[in-house]
Amino acid sequence: MILRELGTVSLTSIPSVRTQQHYLIRHLADTIEGVWQRYLDLEPYPLPAELGYVEGRLEGERLRIENRCYQTTQFRKLHIEMAKIGKSLDILHCVMFPKPIYPLPMFGTDLVGARGQISAAIADISPVGPSGTLPEAYRDSLEKLGPAKFLEPRELPPWGNIFSEFCLFVRPNGEEEEALFLSRVESYLKIHCRQAIATQPANPEEFSEIIEGQRNYCSKQRKNDKTRRVLEKAFGAEWAEYYMTTVLFDVPETFV
Repeated sequence: MILRELGTVSLTSIPSVRTQQHYLIRHLADTIEGVWQRYLDLEPYPLPAELGYVEGRLEGERLRIENRCYQTTQFRKLHIEMAKIGKSLDILHCVMFPKPIYPLPMFGTDLVGARGQISAAIADISPVGPSGTLPEAYRDSLEKLGPAKFLEPRELPPWGNIFSEFCLFVRPNGEEEEALFLSRVESYLKIHCRQAIATQPANPEEFSEIIEGQRNYCSKQRKNDKTRRVLEKAFGAEWAEYYMTTVLFDVPETFV
């Protein structure tokens, strides 16, 4: 995969945590960036320098977090986080945050690998509008993909009402299901990028409504106690709150 230059630093010149992670996480990270490169005109996103790469200790094990962030015409932030805790836990987290002048849903995906096995895999294009449903163009494209059958579907958390009926939340069983999940996420990404490019800015009177939808999405995601507990144990409660509200699930304050 050929990655374009961002400023004076090439993406491929930055050592990545992903090289030591579960192979499905590596492939998913590469796939996400590949689709972004194909469809979107990426620019650097001004993430605070101290949050690009973070190290800590968790129960005696080394914790490493790497963040890569970009922005485009349609998206105020494209974020991939890759984290590794010793040899026991690998994590990929990704969210695409639309600019609030665009009436677009939120794409997100997460993979959690524990001791060489993927224990949780989730992907969704989540509605943020007042209707609670995806735009018709999204629904038509997603329905055409057909069902994706996994042997071990997982139950969404209590705050999971932000997700659509197309949400995948599974424990992949074997390489075939891992490949199916990867393929389905790639399809979601392509649909989302194509629809984003074709979407015109909303009317100004809708901007506040769009921000409120994103705020609700981020507020629900911050209720993920597992993520917060890991960050608090490694870095303290104050830093965990700062990280979750600055990097993971920040809410736009303006319409730009």
